[in-house]
Amino acid sequence: MSTATATFQPGSLVRGRGREWVVLPPTDDAFVVARPLNGDDAYTALLFPGEVEPADFPRPSTRVEHIGDHVSAGLLRTAMRVGFTSTAGPFRALGAIGVEPRQYQFVPLLMALRMETVRMLIADDVGIGKTVEAGLIAKELLERGEARGLTVLCSPALAEQWQSELRDKFGIEAQLVLPSTVRRLERPLRTDQSLFEVYQHTIVSTDFIKAEHRRAQFLRSCPDLVIVDEAHTCVSASGTGQRQHRHDLLKGVAKDTSRHLLLVTATPHSGKEDAFRDLIGLLKPELAEVDLSSSKGRDLLARHFVQRRRNDIRRYIGEDTPFPKDRETRDADYEMSPAYAEFNADILAYARETVQDTSGTGVQQRVRWWSALALLRSVASSPAAAAATLRARSAATHAETEPEADDLARSTVLDLAEDEAVEGVDATPGADADEETLAKKEKRRLAELAKRADALSGQQHDTKLKLVVKTVKDLLADGYDPIVFCRYIPTAHYVAEELRGALKKNHTVAAVTGELPPAERVARIEELTGAEGRHVLVATDCLSEGVNLQEHFRAVVHYDLAWNPTRHEQREGRVDRFGQRADRVRAVTLYGVDNGIDGLVLDVLIRKHRTIAAQTGVAVPVPSSSDTVLQALVEGVLIRGQQTDQLELDLGITRARENLDREWELLSEKESRRVTKFAQSGMDLTDVEHELERLGPAARDALGRPSDVAAFVRDSVSALGAPAHLDGEALTVAPHPLPTGVRAALGVDDDAKNGKAAKKELVFRRDLPTGPREHVLLRTDPAVRALARYVLESALDPKPETKPPAKRLGVTRSARVSIRTVLLLVRYRFLLTLPGRGTPRTTVVEEARVHGYRPGEDGQREWLGHDEVAELLSSSPDGNILPEQVAKQAQRAVAELDALQGDLDAAGADIAEELREAHYNVRKSAEARVRGLKLVPHDRADVLGAYVYLPAGGSQ
Repeated sequence: MSTATATFQPGSLVRGRGREWVVLPPTDDAFVVARPLNGDDAYTALLFPGEVEPADFPRPSTRVEHIGDHVSAGLLRTAMRVGFTSTAGPFRALGAIGVEPRQYQFVPLLMALRMETVRMLIADDVGIGKTVEAGLIAKELLERGEARGLTVLCSPALAEQWQSELRDKFGIEAQLVLPSTVRRLERPLRTDQSLFEVYQHTIVSTDFIKAEHRRAQFLRSCPDLVIVDEAHTCVSASGTGQRQHRHDLLKGVAKDTSRHLLLVTATPHSGKEDAFRDLIGLLKPELAEVDLSSSKGRDLLARHFVQRRRNDIRRYIGEDTPFPKDRETRDADYEMSPAYAEFNADILAYARETVQDTSGTGVQQRVRWWSALALLRSVASSPAAAAATLRARSAATHAETEPEADDLARSTVLDLAEDEAVEGVDATPGADADEETLAKKEKRRLAELAKRADALSGQQHDTKLKLVVKTVKDLLADGYDPIVFCRYIPTAHYVAEELRGALKKNHTVAAVTGELPPAERVARIEELTGAEGRHVLVATDCLSEGVNLQEHFRAVVHYDLAWNPTRHEQREGRVDRFGQRADRVRAVTLYGVDNGIDGLVLDVLIRKHRTIAAQTGVAVPVPSSSDTVLQALVEGVLIRGQQTDQLELDLGITRARENLDREWELLSEKESRRVTKFAQSGMDLTDVEHELERLGPAARDALGRPSDVAAFVRDSVSALGAPAHLDGEALTVAPHPLPTGVRAALGVDDDAKNGKAAKKELVFRRDLPTGPREHVLLRTDPAVRALARYVLESALDPKPETKPPAKRLGVTRSARVSIRTVLLLVRYRFLLTLPGRGTPRTTVVEEARVHGYRPGEDGQREWLGHDEVAELLSSSPDGNILPEQVAKQAQRAVAELDALQGDLDAAGADIAEELREAHYNVRKSAEARVRGLKLVPHDRADVLGAYVYLPAGGSQ
């Protein structure tokens, strides 16, 4: 159709395929791009010009069955607001996301909108919601056209979670670029193409892409928005190893000063000032040298740095964010059984022999040292880990130099901070130092020790295993479903198998380790938590970061001590975070009092870490000098055969511990002061409050507040025949009386289709957190959106299949009015042009408003103010009306609409200017972004509903 462009202008209405649509850019002669009248972008379609025709928004029908009351008026109003995905307000992302941000989560977004190029370090505490904050900024930049593509750099373990978070919460579909997927992605490409040119949004393994040839390819076609998760693992003051390669990658990304860069980490400062400088220097080179002791230096950093602890945001600008009120920690000790103690003594004897052996090259001596240490840790872990270690070769046997031997072995033996982003750290280390040089006698000795380890399996000889069974049973009895964290894969399987046999039939146990790809880890957890009864998860540290487990578990058991207190904090952070419904969570640490190492690690590192965190409120990573102390302690055990009391008297060890304590305390004091300085993230709290009060409530009014959503869900399902009970915490709905279409939209029957018990009731919580398979009374909840879509579409359908719960006409008596007053629910459409990178982007946006009018003293029409409209909307009916009068008043209200259209259209122009000013105010600190900003109203407002209020006790 040659006139398609002229006839079907963006913002106009067309009819086709049995329904009305709103035309969107970039409609042209070939296709009409359109979305349904319900405003849901998810159902945008591509139509042929020949199958659509111009349409006008229909007036409400005056048939008796289409007339309702104040309740049906409220349902339609809220359904319209909840259904919006392309709102007209200055925060473009809000209408199109599947999460309801907390007040404090807007702060990074407000900071980002003040920058021409966004360069930020988001360093909020564990469990506060850094992913949501980064995703909100990314969605806003993409919606505004200020970013055209996105890459998230993260560890492979976190890649699939990032993919699901971006998809489910922000509507961003991203491809995974991992060693397991890259060949499939590259197969259809031309030789001169990069997959980063073909795929707009990607999630990339940092360690995969950091290799020199991959890095060069990535940097040539890197998108203009990059998010780096666990950014602290990408810088290193030492300039060697894995971190240096990651740092080289990020320096290449940051080199383009026009690229948006978001660094995300809960531990920005590892105690090494140089590493922190390297990190902030990626944002702005001068930050690497700035004097942070001066107010000017702090102000410069604060523009790019946001860091809050829980206490900063528990109550923030009038909004409470529920975190567990208490983390109850305790240590549980055990002594080895006689048989295990004898085995441990023989292992120590063998280890001492190997490290005291001075034969061979320096590399071979280093390999023997690390193999002995690996064996010591494995025996302390479990007989299963000990047997696996005794039968495996050390990774360090492939080393050609002593430093290389140290690098290869450290990640399998120690718990280093830089290994957080590396897969496979839960693999069992090897104790077989060198197959070529080991004598047959020694090989037999290792094999015999492995057989002895196998024979020690089970609670009869393994008192640690016996203790964990009792601990888990006690936690379950108290209502705490636990996660049991182990250091090694064989230990996790060993513990899980024993727990399966020891617990009742209604208790389900599953093990998740690094053997499984990330997607299968998530699937196994979902299978576990979907089972009836109580749940126990046994996991390695492959789950200590990235996977949210707070909905299903309330306790953590440290079966194996980590030699890095940060790892303990990460484990406990899986349950102690926002979304945990319990007021109290528990953490239990198991340790052996006589295995020669556990008690020392617990005292020197874990308890010291707890004390500092309790005193300062800051969890500072252990200083690098801890390696020296650990080495001194282990050497004392391995080489000199010292007992705990002897180690305490060792002057060298005592001095090393004292130096570590002093360094740690000094770093904690500095970190505490630094966090206080930057807690408000470069924005004065009054400024934040002003921005949120000015923009936030307006946006939330337009989209529907939680109180509106709660009433909407209750009244909608009740109108559809489903009993609903709303108490202080939750709305419970019996879904079976609901129409088939509503049940399908709400997913009521999905469980039965998937072999699970069908839902007997729907539960909607007032606020996050929710329990498994529950919903939340927020507009972003999928069930709430599905219900709103149904309510709106059935109200607009001239021939609905069932009686619609919302009506476009209503007549009510109210003591709030002294003369006949009419409220109109009006939808406005605007063409919004946003200046971004490249060509300005134009889109159709919508806004719903309620206007009211009554006769004035001079007989002319008088329009109500905002407060009067709000008061009338919140009123309740104050009397009955005869059906004949209802019909008469409804017909009169519809008949008046033609005369009101000019005033409503003029109001649209005023609203456009109001919204344009709001956009300008958000952008005003970056003047370049204001040029080209336009917001133009469509020429005709849509009247969705007309509601008449008559004075109580009279008739007009």
